[in-house]
Amino acid sequence: MNANAPTLTPSAQDSTAEDSTPERAPQRLLQRLILPYEASPDIVPLYIEAEDARSGATGGAFGLGEAPANEATADAGAAARGAVQAPVDVSELSDRHSVRIPARSMRSFGTYFNAFPASYWRRWTPVRSVRLTIRTAGRGHLIIMRSTARGTLQRQESRTVTAGRSEQVFDLPLTAFGDGGWYWFDAFAGGQDLTILGAEWTADADLARTEGTFSIGMTTMNKVPYCLDNIRTVAEDPALRELLDVMYVVDQGSDRLRDHPEQLAPLQELLGEQLQIIEQGNIGGSGGFSRGMYEAATTGTSTYVVNCDDDIVLESESLIRMATFADFATKPTIVGAHMFDLNNRSVLHTFGEVVDPWRIQPSLANPGASMGHDFAQEPLRSTPWLHRRADVDYNGWWSCLIPTETVRAVGLSLPVFIKWDDAEYGLRAKKAGYPTVSLPGAGVWHMSWVDKDDLVGWQAYFHERNRIITALLHSPYARGGRVIKESQFLDIKHLISMQYFTEAGRLLAQRDVLDGPEALHPSIGTKLPEIRAMAAQFDDATSKKDQDHFPSVHLDKPPRKGKPFTEPTPLKLPAWTGKVLAKQLVKTPTSRSEEHPQAAIAHLDAKWWRLSAYDSALVSNAEGTQVSWYKRDPRRVRAMLGAAVRTHLDLHRRWPELQRSYQQAAQHITSFAEWEKTFAANPAPVREQDRAAQDHGPEAASSTGSAPA
Repeated sequence: MNANAPTLTPSAQDSTAEDSTPERAPQRLLQRLILPYEASPDIVPLYIEAEDARSGATGGAFGLGEAPANEATADAGAAARGAVQAPVDVSELSDRHSVRIPARSMRSFGTYFNAFPASYWRRWTPVRSVRLTIRTAGRGHLIIMRSTARGTLQRQESRTVTAGRSEQVFDLPLTAFGDGGWYWFDAFAGGQDLTILGAEWTADADLARTEGTFSIGMTTMNKVPYCLDNIRTVAEDPALRELLDVMYVVDQGSDRLRDHPEQLAPLQELLGEQLQIIEQGNIGGSGGFSRGMYEAATTGTSTYVVNCDDDIVLESESLIRMATFADFATKPTIVGAHMFDLNNRSVLHTFGEVVDPWRIQPSLANPGASMGHDFAQEPLRSTPWLHRRADVDYNGWWSCLIPTETVRAVGLSLPVFIKWDDAEYGLRAKKAGYPTVSLPGAGVWHMSWVDKDDLVGWQAYFHERNRIITALLHSPYARGGRVIKESQFLDIKHLISMQYFTEAGRLLAQRDVLDGPEALHPSIGTKLPEIRAMAAQFDDATSKKDQDHFPSVHLDKPPRKGKPFTEPTPLKLPAWTGKVLAKQLVKTPTSRSEEHPQAAIAHLDAKWWRLSAYDSALVSNAEGTQVSWYKRDPRRVRAMLGAAVRTHLDLHRRWPELQRSYQQAAQHITSFAEWEKTFAANPAPVREQDRAAQDHGPEAASSTGSAPA
């Protein structure tokens, strides 16, 4: 047994325990109490809370059905905000696995990282009871709490602990957790401090299907500080190192890890053969992750491979929990971590996602769920939708554990560069009998894309192409459900918004889909430079840092009666669309709009129904770092709209043929053999400093990974 998955031998309880306790089966650790390495106030609510909380669940409906989920959630939010009081003093948190509770106060571990996600273990593993062991020093009281799928809080068991050191053992059934619910414990100190010395959730060791190890596949591109921090986190966690075979860092950037020997060398020395850096050309996330998956699956030692982004902040315990859960899973299962907002660390980006089969768009798995949930404002215990189990189609590859058995069975990623690779892989694995579980209590911090807009600009090509390919492979509806119609609507929105570079990328994506799957591998390293080269042809793709770098704003004709532009209602939309298209296609822009923008529009206000009113406008980007001058061009609108109509007619007409083509090619283009060719065809570019190092002899040049033969 490795250090993380010990068989825990029975130990005596304190004097309050009965002597007739039956002999216990050997136990294996599932989850242990953890506290943050760096006890900053913004992440403390994810680990420990200082006050009691009330349930946010609404009452029963006496057989008439429940209140709508959104109403229940709204009530829950109000209850939570009323319940949250003084936060935990960060000075109390000086240890990773223990905490002192001041006299006459309580601490709750009904938090994201310390509550036990009972319903997930009930659904996906053979475990039907767990054992909670709590070690204490001092006098106090322990209350074991549980919740239901509706978010109702229930007291499970209560026990007083006496002065001195003691160990309390609670055997807890998982019988009633079919649709949701958590376990946790609250601790109350008496007249003196109570210390929680540690707490472990365990189960019978023989229920585990396997006892595996994992490799990490981390893809990086010019984010050296983040990547080095994550390597350091792995290197400094002994329990994680016990489970780790190799950490493969696939470096696809121009600023490479080996350019920073003063920081990399100590980590390489510490990890030894557990750290391998592979350099290759920029073939996107799908290329980087496929390389890590390939290495882990072909080496033959790892049970799992963990796909990780480079720019995350890693809670190392998450990887241990993911591997443990996968060991116990009834069948080989993909296990993913949730993503928290790196810039607002108590905020959970999403609790679980599915792919809407009608639209082929990601959506939240739980009814009533919200994106961007802030645990500092609405605790787990008071938020009903968090207690319902979220069954997902896929997990983002910011951190996702995949059995190497699954990789060998269903192949590597689609060669689709940057978008939809993780979602498509989850759908493909699910069809092959390998489910995905987004595991609560396993989380990382990553830059949220809530404040980004990657549907505009060069990424629009990859969104459009990869979404249509995913629909061709996985949509259960004739001609992809709503995908073609929705795509046509988006084309019109971009055109009337003067976003011609975005639309050019979308049209190229549609044509590339029509060309078939054979070009995906050959173009994976060339498509991004091709799209970026197109930007020079479009005003909306040319940006400057400040609005003052453009001519002053001048509008000849102000809005009617000074009223702001508003989105047309569904009833008025057809007439509005006809009027706007007539203007876009025929009416010549005013000469002054060529010399002066007619408005300066913040990104938040840059809606299609507002942009369509102008002949030109200054528009800021989502990050607030650049400004572009959009200019209306009827000639381009006519040409692009005609092209969009033709490509969508072709997609509709040829859908059955394209569907057969892509589905028949899927196994081939995701195969190890095909990816081997792509790795070999995309070596890391040789830079000037590399040539200079080679000129000074081989000892001056660092060795790097090479493409497989």
